[in-house]
Amino acid sequence: MKRFIELEYTGKIKDGNVFDTTDEKVATENGILNPSTKYGPITICIGEGHMIKGLDEELADKKEGSYSIEVETEKAFGKRDSKLIQLIPTQKLKQNNIRPVPGLQLNVDGTIATIKTVSGGRCMVDFNHPLSGKDLVYDVKILRDVTDNIEKIKAILSIEAHLKPEVIEKDGTIEIIGKIPEEAKQVIEKRFSELIDTKITFKDDKSS
Repeated sequence: MKRFIELEYTGKIKDGNVFDTTDEKVATENGILNPSTKYGPITICIGEGHMIKGLDEELADKKEGSYSIEVETEKAFGKRDSKLIQLIPTQKLKQNNIRPVPGLQLNVDGTIATIKTVSGGRCMVDFNHPLSGKDLVYDVKILRDVTDNIEKIKAILSIEAHLKPEVIEKDGTIEIIGKIPEEAKQVIEKRFSELIDTKITFKDDKSS
């Protein structure tokens, strides 16, 4: 079965600027604290794209301990593409209640875009990832291998489905308790059959 690990990490551009971390103190010190983020160790499944490709590959054979891992552009967020820089009418953004200013980041259909310039009724918008073209360094501490099925399931639900239902084990079966759409249940069952050798059932609430 797939390997799950619990880890802490801090991601930096090679020049030293921190852009991501699981450590609240580091986030505060580097001015990237997000009040809606829950900081602390996270559990991931190796080889499932829970981390960027280069880091995922490097973690595959690492044991418990601390590592500094360099990730080149091609296996991070890719090279910059000039075709992804576009001119968009300023009025079009304003119609969507966006006041365009240089540096503003937008989420366009799941893609992060950055407004580079605003002039002459048009905005230059960069649809490259903000970290594209950058070589990165991750300081990683692998805390342990995760073997508990409940922990594994909670990690997958949180990372892939952004769900945090109650999860319990009963008579050798894992029960996921909470309101989950039927179509989502089918996807979840398929994913867990690929990753975890345990029967899964769903309950809408504790009383059912």
